[in-house]
Amino acid sequence: MGINGIGGVFWRADHPAKVRQWYADVLGVVDPPDGVWRQDEGPTVLAAFDRDTDYFGTDQQFMVNFRVAALPALLEHLRAQGVEILGEQHEDGIGDFAWVTDPEGTRVELWEPDSAG
Repeated sequence: MGINGIGGVFWRADHPAKVRQWYADVLGVVDPPDGVWRQDEGPTVLAAFDRDTDYFGTDQQFMVNFRVAALPALLEHLRAQGVEILGEQHEDGIGDFAWVTDPEGTRVELWEPDSAG
């Protein structure tokens, strides 16, 4: 008995249909016919930050981190779609990171874990 994974991420949006379409078109997170997106097996981080952190924006209460493969290719795709990349970094032993915002300004983190991660 116990928790065995993240079952969903939910948030309020001024224009939910537009935001859902952006996640589908730009990031490829598509609602399949049964309404459940099945992710690849891999690491998931659950971490609380200090309330005054600016890691994911000053007004934002949460940030979704998407685990990705081939981050450089994804970033090229995003730039071609006109998405502004807010920053990129590499952390030894953890992997590569980049950040974008959705149409309503919600900061999203993209993470390609190191192969050992």
